[in-house]
Amino acid sequence: MGAGVEAHGGYLCRFEDVDVAWLAQVARFALEEDGQRPDDVALQVTVLGGPGLVRFAWDAPFTYGRAGARWYLSHHALARRLSEHLKTALHVYVFDPDELEQVMAYGNGRRVGGETLRYVDVELPDEEDDEAAFERLKSKWPLGHLARVLGVAREELIRLPRQATVLVELAREYAPQPLWQLFPESLRRGRPAPLARAG
Repeated sequence: MGAGVEAHGGYLCRFEDVDVAWLAQVARFALEEDGQRPDDVALQVTVLGGPGLVRFAWDAPFTYGRAGARWYLSHHALARRLSEHLKTALHVYVFDPDELEQVMAYGNGRRVGGETLRYVDVELPDEEDDEAAFERLKSKWPLGHLARVLGVAREELIRLPRQATVLVELAREYAPQPLWQLFPESLRRGRPAPLARAG
């Protein structure tokens, strides 16, 4: 299904500027709730500037490779905790190009929806060489639906791990500062208007 495309997962939402010290604390609690120690772990933060989306993902051995992508199938504490404070839905996603894709949504600390698709269950278009029909089909799959909700192309979500990221190291104590200030100046210039700050 996805030759040459890497498996990955993480947490997606509309960008909302938060305090870095607060984010690191929430991340530490969430990681411990999901059964991992925060030592030598960082939270990757990737922003897609145009639509103002942010991806959070763990930078740790347990999230590397295909097995690491699938870790997000059942570890949703960060999405649950962030959704309690932010005024936007958090989406946990898994993209395993060899087997499945999954999206689960959280709002106000509770799961509010989700879908899993196993590629073996997909009924392909009658004409196998009809690429346009196949692209339309993929737009209905979980990542395609999430991309429409967030206002981006499905391929942008699939290429997220190749985007520039900043790291919030969980072992470090941060002075209070807006998350946006961690990003390079080139991204700051295209900064979307911040939503209400998390408390």
